[in-house]
Formats: sequence, C-alpha cells, structure tokens
Amino acid sequence: MILNSDNLKHRCPFKNSTGGVTVLIVMLLMFSACTKNFKEINTNPAGLTDEQANGDYTLVASFLQQAQRTLIADNPAAYQQIGNFNGDSFSGFMMPPSPFRSNAYNTTYNLIEPYCASSFVNRYQTVMNPAYKVVEMARTIPDYKDLDALARILRVTAMNRVTDKFGPIIFSRYNQADDDGTVHYDTQEDAYTFLFSDLDTAIKTLVSLKEAPVSPQMQKADLAYTSDNYRNWLRYANSLRLRMALRISKVAPEKAKAQGEAALDPASGGLLTENGQNCFIKLLTTHPQTTISNDWSDIRMGASMESILSGFEDPRVSAYFLPAKDAAVAGQFKGIRCGINIDAKSRYEGYSALVPLPPKMQMMVAAESWFLKAEAALRGWANAGDAATDYNTGIDRSFEQYGLSDKVTAYKNNAINTPAPYTDPKAMTPGQNDVDAGSPYLSTITVKWEEGVSNDRKLERIITQKWIALFPDGEEAWAEYRRTGYPVLFPIVLNNSGGIIPTIPGIRRLPIPQREYNTNTNGANEAATMLNGPDNGATRLWWDLADKSF
Repeated sequence: MILNSDNLKHRCPFKNSTGGVTVLIVMLLMFSACTKNFKEINTNPAGLTDEQANGDYTLVASFLQQAQRTLIADNPAAYQQIGNFNGDSFSGFMMPPSPFRSNAYNTTYNLIEPYCASSFVNRYQTVMNPAYKVVEMARTIPDYKDLDALARILRVTAMNRVTDKFGPIIFSRYNQADDDGTVHYDTQEDAYTFLFSDLDTAIKTLVSLKEAPVSPQMQKADLAYTSDNYRNWLRYANSLRLRMALRISKVAPEKAKAQGEAALDPASGGLLTENGQNCFIKLLTTHPQTTISNDWSDIRMGASMESILSGFEDPRVSAYFLPAKDAAVAGQFKGIRCGINIDAKSRYEGYSALVPLPPKMQMMVAAESWFLKAEAALRGWANAGDAATDYNTGIDRSFEQYGLSDKVTAYKNNAINTPAPYTDPKAMTPGQNDVDAGSPYLSTITVKWEEGVSNDRKLERIITQKWIALFPDGEEAWAEYRRTGYPVLFPIVLNNSGGIIPTIPGIRRLPIPQREYNTNTNGANEAATMLNGPDNGATRLWWDLADKSF
C-alpha cells in the first residue's frame, strides 16, 4: 500500500520485495511504515511546525531535492532495476551482458517481481511522499507557492512514468484510505486527467511568477537550474504537458489536442527550445549508469541502437558509447541483442560500454521539444509551427548538445542511409541473433525529411530521430515505442514468459507489485479490473492501441 508514512502514529519497518528493509531518509524525518492503523492520521500532514517549515528552508528544500534526485533513480542498484532491466532494454537502447537468473528475467519476458516493483515503490517513497508534504505545507504558507508548483511538476514527472509502466496508479486519493485501509487507484485515463490538472496549476503559478525574482527557498530547492529558474521550470512543465498530450493522441484525440495546444500557447511560457534550458538534475555522486556500465560491466549498447546509429553513420555514437574491446569486434561500436541466450558474462562484456555520464540526470532536452512540436504540427495543432522545420531543428539541437554541430548539415541531408543489418559473431548458436538485409525488423527510413510522403512515414522519421535524441532515457523511449511502434526494433530471441507475453508485439507493461496485493488487497484487485486484460506484461495500457496508424 502506498501511503504517506509521516502521517501514521504507529510506525514500523517493512520488508521490500527484495527482502531488505526499505528506508526513506529525508533529513531524518521520513521513515517507511507499516500500513495498518491508517485511520490514526496526525492533523499536520507535513509533520512540521510552522517554525520548522520556515527556518532557513533547509528542511523543505531537502524534500524537493530528494524528489528531484530520485525522479528516475540516484543509486546504481535502484537504477539497474528501474532502468536497465526494463525501459533501457525494452527500448533497444541497451542490454545487460550478464545471464542474470540464468536468462530468466525481464529481458526475456520472465518478469521478476523486485525488478518490476522498484519502478512503482521507489517513486512513491522518494518522490510522491516528499512532494505531497510540500504541497500540504504550501496550503498554509503562501510564500511557498513557487515550491508548490515545483512539487506538483516533480510528482507529475514521476507518476507519469509510473502510470506509463503499470497503468492504474494511486494519485488523486494518495494518503486517503477507507475504514478498512483500502487506498483506491485511478484508472490510467483518470490519472492522466489528474496529472494534467496538477501541471495546469503549476504552470499558472509559474506564469504569474516569471517576472519575479527567484525566492530564497526556490534557489535552495532547485537542482536543475541556477538562473531563470521560474521560466525554465515553466518551459519544462509545458514540454512535459506536450509529451503527455501526444501520448494520448490516438486514444483521446480531442483531449490531447486541448492539452497540447495549451502547452504550445505562447502565453503559457514556451517550451524547452535551447540547450541552455535542458532539464538535468544534479546528483550527489557518480551517475548510476556510469557505475553500472563502467564499474560493474552490467550494461552494454543494444543491437537496435547499433543498427540505427551505424546505418545512419550517426556521429553521436561516439558521444553515447565506447568502442568494443572484445577481440572479435575490437574498435567497433557493438551492441547486444535484447532477450538472447547468454552463457557467461565474459561472452559479451567486451561489447560497447557507455561513455561515462556527468553527475546529473537527464529529464528532458530541447531536442525532444522540437520533435514533439514536429508531431504536433503533423496533427494540425495550433502554434506547433512547420513539421519539417521542427524536425530539422530537433536534430540541430541534439547535435549541438554533443558538440557536433559541424556535422549536422550532412547528416540531415542524407537520403540514402538506412538502419544496418546486424551480425553477432559471438552468438551461442551461429546466426541466431543476426538480422539480415530485407528483414521486417530493419526499417527503410532515412534521415532527410520528405514532404510528399504519408503522415505515417513522417511520424516514423520524427520518432526515430527523437528516439536517438532521448538517449539515455530508456523509460521514455520505451513508452514512445509502445505508443507508435517506432523506431522499428529487433524482437527478443529467447522468450521465457511461458507463453504469457507474445514475442510480437512484445512486452506492453509491468504488473502491479505483489506488495500492493499483499497490503492493499482490495485496492490492487480493483486496479486489476481497470486493465484491458490480465495483470501481466502482455496487456496493453489505455493509450497503447493495436492500430498504430497515424
């Protein structure tokens, strides 16, 4: 059950799904808790006196800093489960070289409870909980309206990622329970309504503050920006709103258009359009992906990434990955196909590791905003501009982000190169992992924009380039792949789901954590009825329609 632990008078540690004790630490005031006796809620939801809340802002800033650093995950163990074993691999970005659990884990569709549950549990404990506290504090401290806006943006960011993995979530009734302790879920459709509402509130607040000097509390809490804080968070919020609007554009076109045009309205404060506005959250230590890849040797380039980048002769490959060290492929940028049979880590450990990442977490970059605008323009949304111009500007921004602007013109004008065939010289069964020319899993898309083609073809081009620019954000790339079917990715080879998840079209979601069934039984069972099928990895989310046509 997902509750606000500081509101419970009876506290005790509980075991997480990996067997360890889960502890939530924010200035020593946030603790994990048993979920029984929920009725005994304290009168102060934030758990703070006015004196504590005001002070020198250290406490309230710590809540928001905690939420920012854990929007994805700020430590390698959590990141591996939340990112590598799920979105990073399912998106085609990466693949572990190790035969975890004898190859019977998420990458082969044998979904392991803790590897799935982390994406759900961690974000409630480390983002939703502190963000909730700040929103409650702001109800009685008017000066905290900027922090209220930031808290809402952060919880929307986190919970959008949760709902896009699981479907139903606890949002509108978070920290509310029936007499029997049941906490009710929102359907994914309703969750999107509440998420949009939260963003709308935050955006209106920041629009009213954008000309004001940044408050001391905001300066202390903000880990993304050191100047123009209000305007930049406003740009991020609008870009997030546009991302979410496009996510539901097939299933709820009118609502999507209304939300998308609200984000695109110049009066709303604009989008992320320049790299100086990119949203990166400063971390306290080394980026977890760097540790996982370069210290643990537990993640490597994905085969689909190799195919697309090498086929396009994309110079960003050297900004993302290191050349392989294995003698069979030394000096090449070599990826591992997702969901294959691996006998030992030594087989693929020498394939391409990630370039060490700086100690900051990428949440959204300007390049993505331009690709979002390009799709919005295809859909005829107001103030989206011209699709071709937006698309080319998106590529410009991505190349500029990696210091490659001198190579962008030739790249954008390439109307010949397509994703390349893939050969795995170290496959346990020769040829088993290869993808030959003419395969349906090799797209014929090129880079250069074509005006006189179908909107489906234009969308594939936009999403393929957006997918490249999103790296290393595998969660978002996987969500877009499920929504659009682009870019064309290689299916897994070894399917250990026991027939539950079909290899084609592949995994669609993660199951509701078992801990929810154990501690919030009625809520979890109710949530399962909100799905379009069984609570497993084959059931499509609300916005994931089988018909992917434009």
